Amino acid sequence: MAGSDTARDLQVKETSSDPSLWTAAFRLFFTARTTSLLGDAMLPVAITAAVIRAGYGASGVGYALAALVAPFAALIIFGGVLSDRFGARRLMVVSDTARLCSQAVLALLFLLGTPRLWQILVLLALIGAGSAIFQPGVASITPRIAQDVQKANATLRISESVTAVIGPSLAGLLLAVSSPATVVGLDALTYGVSGVCLLLLRSVPMGPAARDGESSFRADLVEGWREFRARTWLWSVIVVFMLWQLAGAGPTMTLGNSTLVTDYGASTFGLVMSSLGVGSVLGGVAAIRLRPRYPLRAGALSMILWALMPLGVALGLPAPLIAGCYGVSGVGMAFWIVMFHTSVQTHIPQDVLGRVHAYVDGARRLRPAAGNPGRARP
Repeated sequence: MAGSDTARDLQVKETSSDPSLWTAAFRLFFTARTTSLLGDAMLPVAITAAVIRAGYGASGVGYALAALVAPFAALIIFGGVLSDRFGARRLMVVSDTARLCSQAVLALLFLLGTPRLWQILVLLALIGAGSAIFQPGVASITPRIAQDVQKANATLRISESVTAVIGPSLAGLLLAVSSPATVVGLDALTYGVSGVCLLLLRSVPMGPAARDGESSFRADLVEGWREFRARTWLWSVIVVFMLWQLAGAGPTMTLGNSTLVTDYGASTFGLVMSSLGVGSVLGGVAAIRLRPRYPLRAGALSMILWALMPLGVALGLPAPLIAGCYGVSGVGMAFWIVMFHTSVQTHIPQDVLGRVHAYVDGARRLRPAAGNPGRARP
């Protein structure tokens, strides 16, 4: 039952190696995710430029990005309950519609003049809240449209890595030839594309998975926590992951990145971040091809490669070697994420997957961004 997913079970419950990943359903879902991820990667850059041009300075940018992030962190668990209760695809379409409207209004306010700071914060908070009810559905839908869940997660991970690199650059390029209001408006359209693709994804029903009887919202919330807590392999990984963020990832992404800019210059920092992105793509490719007997164990071991990232900076290695360290670290992190998400999606019952995976999404949201502020990562 809930607590029976031992290490042996994680070995036995392998995903199918059927190569037919690119079905019509997966193509629609992939297009929805990639478009949405691209918009998410562009948004912080566009908002930063818009808020500064509006005259609110660096503090205004900080408030704006916090307004985008905080609702997601606060509401993601409730988003998981709603996803399981009303249906993942339905909630994702509602989220895309709400975020399209909110961001379109924000773009219109910037286009018409200088909006008040509270108006910007409220609209960004609505966008962040929309992301909180959208994200749990990603985990719920993936195993329903792909026989090979590992390959699907690896492919989506590659998409995330590519858009994380391209998105800010594309936003910067658009800002060079147009106004921040225009970029915010164009970015809003990505939610429209995502919503249309999800509406066309008819192989996944709008309603929830089969449920045993009726239950209250509070009962669903409690059940999600109980299912999460009953799996030692899951909550222990989350605890370790959060400790790693506090003791490792946080200092590396702040002190380490600051050291790179100060000691090596902005161009080297850009090279290193690009290498990290390339490594993440290669990690996704490796996750497509490699089929470890114990996926969770193999993924955890791959995270040892992350140590090269802070080690390269601490040793004061030449810039090309540091870039290589970041690239190898990106491979390890991407491989781990695919193995972990695949383990969760193939060992949690579909009717509670949104709620359980919400804890995973919440923990990931606390991760410091690698040179890409305020980005919402599924």
